[in-house]
Order: sequence, then structure tokens, then C-alpha cells
Amino acid sequence: MAMRRLVAGTGWKMNIGAAEATRYGSELALRLAQIDVSAVDIFVLPPFTSLVAASAALAATPVAIGGQNMHWEESGAWTGEISAPMLVEAGCRYVELAHSERLYHFAESYELVRRKVDSALRSGLTPIICLGETAQEKGEGRTDDVLLEQVLTSLAGQPDARVADVILAYEPRWAIGGAQAATPDYVAERHAILRNNLKAHRGQDAADRTRIIYGGSVTAENGPQLIAIDDVDGLFVGRAAWTPEGFARIVEIVAGAAQNKGTGQTA
Repeated sequence: MAMRRLVAGTGWKMNIGAAEATRYGSELALRLAQIDVSAVDIFVLPPFTSLVAASAALAATPVAIGGQNMHWEESGAWTGEISAPMLVEAGCRYVELAHSERLYHFAESYELVRRKVDSALRSGLTPIICLGETAQEKGEGRTDDVLLEQVLTSLAGQPDARVADVILAYEPRWAIGGAQAATPDYVAERHAILRNNLKAHRGQDAADRTRIIYGGSVTAENGPQLIAIDDVDGLFVGRAAWTPEGFARIVEIVAGAAQNKGTGQTA
């Protein structure tokens, strides 16, 4: 089995402006200096207006930054939009795509996400592709079919060799911002089936090397159980990481799991 580096990440949503991002970054840098994070890839996803401030504040740390969304075109008459090259210029290494809020509130589709994935990869960004079923889809027993369709659609057209250049983030839509995350058993089953589907459709190498992280009401309390699951390659955290101390605790949990799993090497 490939050695997949574990991931600790947080998305700030529409929170933490530029001045606060500077304070957050400075405090996080101090806290992470006390933790061995050599075996973990770490990212934060600030709002667009906080990207430059966050990038500067975290420049001397192992923390990368990314965008929370982007347009599929590199430039053009798209008022209010941000392109992949713009994110790169702002210091980004990652971009989050297909978050449930984008799907629900802005009617985005996975066919649209596919175009964004193409553009992100062309610009050298690592797409974090969110996957997840609604409560209705879960109730109808269609969860794994839905997740497979989301994966295949968002990666359509990419060669098998490039699949591992993305990060898949399983975020059950009914768990995001909810009172509790999915149970560890439920997460373990979804991640295992996702990896098996990657093997069936994209080959063994893609299945071995692609990182599948979990998000959806992750906290410092349930994080250790979730990251201990074999096929969970990281934690993608919301409100529990909106303070530097909160995110540092999540990073510490993932770093500890990396030691236990022996995943310090790049896949």
C-alpha cells in the first residue's frame, strides 16, 4: 500500500478578515512550532480578501493556503469571479471545489466542478473536491452511488496518472454544521468503498495514492477516532479550527496519527 501523507485543513468560510487573519497566522505559527508536523500537509482556506494577509502571516510556517472556490476560466468578463492564476498569484497552493454550500445555495453541478478541476490542475493548484450525499439520498440508500457519480464526473477527462493530484474530501452533506459527525463505522465504510471504486475505475495506483480526507462536524473530541480509520487520510475542519488553538489541536491529532500510521513519506 502506498504511503499517503496525512492532511490537516480548515476552511474559514465567510469569516476572519485580513487583520484577524494576520493575528491568527502569527498565533498559529507559535503553536505549530511546538509540534512535529513534518509528516503532515497543512492548509487553511481564508476568504479571498484575507488570502494575501494569511499568506504573509504563514509564510515561514509549513501551512499552505488555498481558495474556497474559483472560476473555470483563466480570465474574462466574469464580474465578481476569481481565476486559478489569480489564486496562484495570491500565494495559494490549494482550492476547495464542490462544497455543499456551493451546490445548495448557488446551484453548482459536478459538471461545472469538472471544468474547475481542469483549470486548477493546469495552473498547478491542488483541487480539494468535496463529495457528499444529502439526507434524502442517504435515506434512499443511494449514498455510494451518489459518491461514485460525483467522483467520476469531477475527474472526467483527467488521465489516471493525474487522479492522485487531487484530494477527495468526503463531507456528508447532512453532517456539515450539524450536531455530530457521521459515526466512525459509517465513515470507514464510505472511504473504503470510495477507494475500491477508484481502483475499479482508475486503477490500483490511483486508489493507493489518492488521499481521501473526512470533513463534517469534526472536532478535537471525535478527531482521533476518525483519523485512526485506515482509509481516512486527513481531517477537514470547520468551526473547530476557526481559532489558532483549535486548529493547532487538530494538527496535533493528525500529526500523532501520522506517526502511528507511518505515513511520513510522500506518496
